[in-house]
Amino acid sequence: MSKGPEFIPLSDEAARAVAGTASRHAALIEDALDVLVETPGGGVSLKGDAKARNAAKRVVETLAARADQGLEVTEADVRVAIGQARVGRGAAPGGLPTGRRGQVAPKTAAQARYLEALAQCELVFGLGPAGTGKTFLAVAHGAGLLLRGEVDRLIVSRPAVEAGERLGFLPGDLSEKVDPYMAPVWEALTDILGADQFRRRREKGEIELAPIAFMRGRTLSHAYVIVDEAQNCSRLQMKMVLTRIGEGARMVVTGDPSQVDLPRPEDSGLAHAVSLLDGVKGVAISRFSAEDVVRHPLVERIVRAYEADSAKRGRPG
Repeated sequence: MSKGPEFIPLSDEAARAVAGTASRHAALIEDALDVLVETPGGGVSLKGDAKARNAAKRVVETLAARADQGLEVTEADVRVAIGQARVGRGAAPGGLPTGRRGQVAPKTAAQARYLEALAQCELVFGLGPAGTGKTFLAVAHGAGLLLRGEVDRLIVSRPAVEAGERLGFLPGDLSEKVDPYMAPVWEALTDILGADQFRRRREKGEIELAPIAFMRGRTLSHAYVIVDEAQNCSRLQMKMVLTRIGEGARMVVTGDPSQVDLPRPEDSGLAHAVSLLDGVKGVAISRFSAEDVVRHPLVERIVRAYEADSAKRGRPG
């Protein structure tokens, strides 16, 4: 294929935004897409094979459009654009696997920052409303680590408290009791791994779904641990699960601090843990807002309506 340069004419402001300070944005594009990015004046020049140039061109045009609208172009914006372009090239960003609906890629700047944190830190908190992808992306990242053999097990845990209901009141054996609480995670894993592979890996013990209560007394080594719906953990439960991290383990804790189902919302261990651990080495905190909702557009409008009501009442939503 031809490796001749392709020139994309841009305004000076857009070209500067694409290049970034000290050419940082251009370097990200080059590393991710295997192209050479130059800004000779009046636009951007791309060198590489045809597929690489096409993907890079999509990134450049996306960033330039943002700059021409007078919006800031950040590194997170660059990573989102790269992720979207790489989906079309058969390579998922950050080693994310391919799901049934295609390759997993960040759709917002906050999602891109979240994936960066998951890749770099041993403990990550993902905070925000429903529909922002915090659980799905954590599951996708963990599934990628498991598929590549970087961890031995993927462990997903949730507190068995949902809208006033408790695990002991459900009928059936342990699996039948636990599975309803794990349905969102089960669906994400099935989407990413496929039903057969998910079932096989679960039967082999490589994937474990368990309520928080079953984590006590364990040391989780060489595992990727997801603590979902963590706003419903008590402070003692949160301390217990955070201190389960063993050698070679990583953990992500997700939840919506505004949706606490505990009898006393102030007892939630999620906000407490974030307040204690913010700034601790090896810990990252990623926050999502209504702008990051990637479900049906109505979900974002619903979230915003509740946030507005909470603001008027002067309390959390």
